[in-house]
Amino acid sequence: MAEVKKAAKQEKMATRQAYGKALVEIGAVNKNLVVMDADLSKSTMTAEFAKVYPERFFNMGIAEQNLYAAACGLALSGKVVCASTFAMFAAGRAFEIIRNSIGYTHANVKICATHAGITVGEDGASHQTFEDIALMRTIPGMTVVNPSDGASAKELIRQVIDMEGPAYVRLGRAAVPVFYDEESASKLKLGKGCCIREGKDLTIIATGIMVNEAVMAAQELAAGGIDARVIDMHTIKPLDEDIIIKAARETGKIVTAEEHSVIGGLGSAVAETVVKKCPVKMAMVGQQDTFGESGKPDELREKYGMTAADIVRAAIGLMEDPA
Repeated sequence: MAEVKKAAKQEKMATRQAYGKALVEIGAVNKNLVVMDADLSKSTMTAEFAKVYPERFFNMGIAEQNLYAAACGLALSGKVVCASTFAMFAAGRAFEIIRNSIGYTHANVKICATHAGITVGEDGASHQTFEDIALMRTIPGMTVVNPSDGASAKELIRQVIDMEGPAYVRLGRAAVPVFYDEESASKLKLGKGCCIREGKDLTIIATGIMVNEAVMAAQELAAGGIDARVIDMHTIKPLDEDIIIKAARETGKIVTAEEHSVIGGLGSAVAETVVKKCPVKMAMVGQQDTFGESGKPDELREKYGMTAADIVRAAIGLMEDPA
């Protein structure tokens, strides 16, 4: 079980910032690493890699389909490629190329997409993608990773680059609390959920920036006499079914929490698992089949029901449900 920092002392970092730092560090060791971008390198933070290793960086312009087709070609020629743009443009605009060129050939391309979810904020509904996890997890052989903070992002990106085959890494725009330290982050493993708080009454399974909200929710629930387990499900595919089934059997109730649509994302993946092997009562916290709007990230999460308070309400609802 990972130890997490207390919220009052947490520093903040956007997972996209951690991605930029990780690329520079990894690039010094892995000379085979190539980084590509769709004219958004200052936003995706790949500009940091470009400054240090310009000969291994390619700006493909505002042409996302071309970006991922070219990335596939480089990967099939023996390179390890991290190709970045905003999540809306990667998962949405370039889906066909990612599916048919990268997925079908099992090319060694890491689709590191930033600015995902409601916390894109002021850019509004056109840039707030809640469908990307759902789309990427349908592609055969695609690993799907959603880090929760800066420390876990750096570690998981290292592992994604080291693995063979395609991966989708979901990264955010806004700075979020860092609760893993370097030691605890180093224990994270692709495909294995991390229990960061034990509990016997119910389980909160969260992913991405909602993990911190889940920890805060568990603390509030504890004050009310409800002992909640918290699991960081940083890898959506391959999904750690063992940790889910263990939680279902031992706690009997599950709340999922994600900054993504409740259709096709973490909640759906967990439900698909428990319905086959250990059916339990569930509640899903996330984007409830709506588009977003322009606004401050924290205000948007509150309006659209993706806060610790929303997790608490969902948990209490399960505990009070007589069915």
